[in-house]
Order: sequence, then C-alpha cells, then structure tokens
Amino acid sequence: MGSLEEILYLSRHDIENLNIPITEVIRVVEEAFLEKAEGRTEVPPKPGIHPQKDAFIHAMPAYIPKMKSAGIKWVSGFPENPKRGLPYISGLLILNDTETGFPISVMDCTWITAKRTGAATAIAAKHLARQDSKVLGILGCGVQGRSNLEALTVVFKNLEEVKAYDISEKNLQKYVEEMTTKHGLKIVLVFSPRKAVENCDIIVTAGPILKHPHPVIEASWFKDGGFACALDFDSYWKPEAMHSMNKFCTDDQNQLAYYKKVGYFSNIPNVYADLGEILSGKKPGRENPEEHIMSMSLGLAIEDMATAILIYEKANETGTGTRLPL
Repeated sequence: MGSLEEILYLSRHDIENLNIPITEVIRVVEEAFLEKAEGRTEVPPKPGIHPQKDAFIHAMPAYIPKMKSAGIKWVSGFPENPKRGLPYISGLLILNDTETGFPISVMDCTWITAKRTGAATAIAAKHLARQDSKVLGILGCGVQGRSNLEALTVVFKNLEEVKAYDISEKNLQKYVEEMTTKHGLKIVLVFSPRKAVENCDIIVTAGPILKHPHPVIEASWFKDGGFACALDFDSYWKPEAMHSMNKFCTDDQNQLAYYKKVGYFSNIPNVYADLGEILSGKKPGRENPEEHIMSMSLGLAIEDMATAILIYEKANETGTGTRLPL
C-alpha cells in the first residue's frame, strides 16, 4: 500500500497500458464468485438514480476479504450517448484500504467494466455451455460485444464462427473488420436478430438496458443445447423465450429481486441457481447436451473489486499512475 495521505489516480490510458491479459481477469473474477458462494464477500444490491429515460447511475460497493479489496464503483449507462459521440458506459472506482478505510486509489472504470463483464460471461459459459461449442452469436457490437468475444475465445478454443448483429450497420462493419483481424475467426455480418441466434451454440446479447424493452428473440430460434448470456437484461428476449429455458441462472439472486422490485423483469422464470452455486458445485451446471440454458448477467461489484485490486497491484509494481494528496 502507498501512503494513507495520498491516493493513486489511474486514468483509462494508465489502465490500458498495464496490458493485463483477459486470462488474469477471468482468474480473479472466478475466485470472487467462489468466495461469494461461501458467504465470504459483502455485495449489497446496487442502488441507482435515473436522470434520463433508460439511463442509470449506479453505486456498486463490495468487499472481498481474501483479496483485501474493498471499494465502490460509481458507474453510469446513458443509451443516447453514442449519438453524441460518447461511450454508453462511464464512471470511476474508489478502492479503500481494508485496515483503515482510507481511500487508496481512484481509477477510471470503463476498462474494468468491459473486461470483468466479458470474464463473467466466459466463466458462466464454461459451466453452462456445451464444451464443443463452435458458433457464437453476438447481438450488440459495442464495447461488450468486443470484450465478451475476447473472453470467450480463451475458454472455447474450438470456436469457428461468430455471427454479429447490430442495429447500426456502420458499427457492425467496424466490429467485423476489427474482430476478424484481432481473433482470426470467421465473423459473419447478419442483418436480423433471428440470423444471429439461429444455429448458434452460444449467444450473447449486449444492447442497452431498457426498463420497458421491446424484445424480439423467440423461443423457436434457440438451438437445442444452446447457451445464452443476457448482458442487457431482458431487452432482447421475449418472455416465452426465457420461460422455454431448462435452466435460468443469474449472477446474484438478491440483485435480481431488487431489480424486480424497482420495475425491471416483469415476466421472467424462476431462478435455478446463481453463478457462485454452480462454480462451487453446490448445484450442477449443464447436465446434458440438449439443455437450453440462460444466464442473466446483472453485473456485480465483486467482479469490479477483484479486477480493481489486480490493477492497483500491477500499477504499484510498474510505477503507473499519478500520486495525488488527500
């Protein structure tokens, strides 16, 4: 730890230049979920404010004793921002010293949010998707469409094809060009949600989160043995499609109950298990190759704090960032 009379400020540029591999993020996020499954974390439901329609600013505190990581992420999602040339997600994260409570670091959270979300998807898919999965469908070709593909390529070495869909053809073209170069996979442009879902082994929906969505994905589009991870809540998924799942999972049941209380998720199935229960073996994940399984990924602060302490330690090792007085 540095002096308790100063904090380490880490910009997005600082964090990106640390070049932390996605494998490391997957490792620490998986460890955080295992700690949560054993009741060894504090992660309350995230409260939020909503200055614009379908926009949010969330407070996300968490404490992971094993990692000596405690802090809070203050993160916003404004779906109209891309029209202004601004990112959908922005925010800051504060880390605190677990012995004194003093703040020790303030860092940009855009890289963290992208990478830890991709890591959580890959971890869920490792236990819930077929291990021989070869075809991936991505609906929403923004930051999360990129980070989720990156993480899934680490876990699923047999991936051969990605079907990419976005409401913006310009975004879609850019995504295909970038991801083909980066990952060397066959990436196919598709121009309807149906074509991005049908015959896919794994599906990731990564559009904006909408309180009153206009879902389009139907149950009949879903392949036997398929796995879906919804990052955008139920924005893409018709209720009957979700209810057709043999197992409906989430990363945190308390958070899901909170969201239902404040008006989200008007018609979803009962939860089979949360991710920590599956990782720890308390409940089985995929049990046969025909199961239809969905994971509703709400995004947990333990993912952020696991990633943030990794960043903080790497930054101290390399002398990255700016020291600021308290």
